[in-house]
Amino acid sequence: MQIWGDLPLLILLLVTALGAVIVRDLIGAVLILGSYSFFLALCWAWMGSPDVAFTEAVVGSGMSTVLFLFALFQTVPQEDPSSHRDTPWFVALGLGVLGLLLLYGAIDLPRFGDIAAPANAYLSPTYIQQSLEQMNTPNIVTAILMDYRSLDTLIETAVVFTAGVACALLLRRHDS
Repeated sequence: MQIWGDLPLLILLLVTALGAVIVRDLIGAVLILGSYSFFLALCWAWMGSPDVAFTEAVVGSGMSTVLFLFALFQTVPQEDPSSHRDTPWFVALGLGVLGLLLLYGAIDLPRFGDIAAPANAYLSPTYIQQSLEQMNTPNIVTAILMDYRSLDTLIETAVVFTAGVACALLLRRHDS
């Protein structure tokens, strides 16, 4: 995978991320975030991770957009739009410094697809060679998500369920 093939998708990601921050209309921001999530799903698919791409497309692009739109249509605007203030300079500066620190930290990460990276040299061969024998699950991805990382997956599912219940409780109608 060459950088020039990824560049248009990276530009779309950056443009939609900036657009979601800059736009003042909430419905527009929700739709832009949905498109950002869709482009992110395309990135995951491009990198050969279809399970993560499918999850991002369904949860990020689809369900989150629907829930945000539902929440917007169930609420009544109570704030005066003219009272919005610009972002303080120190917040923008802090986010810029944080971005630079993250880029600096990314220098030490192994290159994508590096065969000598710890995840590829130690962890992946163990999963590939021993998952069927240890877990009796023919699909390696299923063995990793549901057998090796089952507690983590269970907690993630509980968090998503709790967030859904909280949204339902917040958005319920009080007909009294």
